[in-house]
Amino acid sequence: MDNVFDVIIVGGGHAGLEAARSAAMLNVKTAIITSNLDTICVPSCNPNIGGTAKGHIVKEIDALGGIQGLIADKAGLQFKMLNKSKGPAIWSPRAQIDKDLYPIIAKHELEITKNLTIIQQTVSEIIVTKNNEVRGCKTLENEEFAAKKIVLCCGTFLNGKIFIGQEAVWAGRFNEPSVRKISDLLEANGLKKGRLKTGTPPRIDKNSIDYSKLVIEKGDVYPVPFSFRTEKVENKIVCHSTMTNLTTHDVLRKGFAESPMFTGLIKGIGPRYCPSIEDKINRFADRDGHKILLEPEGLNTDSVYVNGFSTSLPKEIQLEGLHTISGLENCKIIRYGYAIEYDYFYPNQLNYSLESKVISGLYIAGQLNGTSGYEEAACQGLIAGINAGLSIRDKEPLHLKRNEAYIGVLIDDLVNKSTDEPYRMFTSLAEYRLLLRQDNAMERLSKYGAELGLIPERVYEKVLRDKNNVENAFEETKSVKLRANEVNGYLKEIQDSLVTETTSIYALTKRGNVKIKNLLDLANNLPENLSIIKASPELLEKLETAIKYEGYIIKQKNEVAYFLENEDKRIPDNFDYDTLNSLSTEARIKLKQIRPKSIGQASRISGVSATDISIISIYLRL
Repeated sequence: MDNVFDVIIVGGGHAGLEAARSAAMLNVKTAIITSNLDTICVPSCNPNIGGTAKGHIVKEIDALGGIQGLIADKAGLQFKMLNKSKGPAIWSPRAQIDKDLYPIIAKHELEITKNLTIIQQTVSEIIVTKNNEVRGCKTLENEEFAAKKIVLCCGTFLNGKIFIGQEAVWAGRFNEPSVRKISDLLEANGLKKGRLKTGTPPRIDKNSIDYSKLVIEKGDVYPVPFSFRTEKVENKIVCHSTMTNLTTHDVLRKGFAESPMFTGLIKGIGPRYCPSIEDKINRFADRDGHKILLEPEGLNTDSVYVNGFSTSLPKEIQLEGLHTISGLENCKIIRYGYAIEYDYFYPNQLNYSLESKVISGLYIAGQLNGTSGYEEAACQGLIAGINAGLSIRDKEPLHLKRNEAYIGVLIDDLVNKSTDEPYRMFTSLAEYRLLLRQDNAMERLSKYGAELGLIPERVYEKVLRDKNNVENAFEETKSVKLRANEVNGYLKEIQDSLVTETTSIYALTKRGNVKIKNLLDLANNLPENLSIIKASPELLEKLETAIKYEGYIIKQKNEVAYFLENEDKRIPDNFDYDTLNSLSTEARIKLKQIRPKSIGQASRISGVSATDISIISIYLRL
């Protein structure tokens, strides 16, 4: 075997898949090393992709040429657009996936990628020179691989430990051993690490569920795919929901004395926004019940994922608690829930490229940076793989700003604020979320995908044509008008106020309940661009959003202009913060540690106040 590569990806999860594929597509010699080829991208926890804000990330990955969205489309069982009752900024696509089919497709995507070698071994050590530069890696199989760049994507495997009650076993996930040396050796090279915790619920046998007592949870009537490569998806299953109750809570409390969370066995901090069932009961003692969503894990398995019941309580307590829930009185557990504690590296030790500031050539992505979720991991893997490849080619790294993508928000938060708990993306974290909608990800990011050669040029050209058509149609709606007798019937039907004079489609669309499609159906002799838009539900939705939210969009664009002005105010790399005696002690420590590139970045560092920013700005103007 030729053991010399430009880039080596360590780990075959969601981050590793995107990193390996993107680096290889940049025409650099790439290898991915993973302990088991059959578990590449296995959905070790929930059998779904997307969700609130996470769906935005999947669409952005796709626009940049990544593959997560396409795999989800191919392995998808049920598709749903969340938050449709609210504004378009927070509409988020989500798909239930077949947990067995998803990794098969992922593995195939790697197998057909040029410039990529897939190696089934377990990496035990990252080789670092005395100058703190990566040189390659060693494996448990006693092989050494050389590389100029390493992308570390080990998920929960570094010193991973699984807990069920008082039982504990060293494992990276169920039935897979953890890796014990890598993080300790990297810590010896200067990387600071911590411990985090996550968990998963039990899986139960679908044949032991009483579905007559459950609520049916259907997918969308007209499901929408994640990927621009996918023409159509369809729903193949329904999910069901039920609730815990006070009896459930009483039963589960009996196990608190043996809970590794409450007895101190687990030291790591868990995800605040996806707590275990015992944590919910403890923190929200006034609640009579918590929703449980029963999600089939595939078409060819009897396994059902009990979403909302993540737990590390003793096995007998898990089963007794489930039996108190309506519809689950006689359920059989296929696999018990468990918690897992693992090492991660504080992400403020990274540059925006996701390259370590401490060890040159080492890129870190995914849960190792303190994030949770397949989507957060995949986008980091994509960016790390791209930047490792670009570095080999002596190109500038790809850096997405907060106004460009949720991916930019995520990386900016990690680098500037770091994290001591699992970081999960929410729409509320993006201050420009009306501009960062899931429906315009291609418009925002496909230019980068095309420039990098990760998506076809023809795709980007179509994006530009569609964007141009929507902009022209926007102007045409101002000149196309409807007389009162043409539109009042529709307005009366939707219980909206009637008009007394001829009114433009633009003005009518501004009304909250009015749908532009219905207005266009009433109009005759539509201009060319409006006719094109009318024939496309996707473009029609974009046009309606542009009209209805025009004022908010203009306001956010003005805010972005101010944001970019601060991003352009550069801070020299060798700036001596110790010369500014007026800076707070905390600000000086954080600024020296993170070394922000701009005034804008400095202002987002936790512990740096507006006064500190003013002091630096004044000094730079002198």
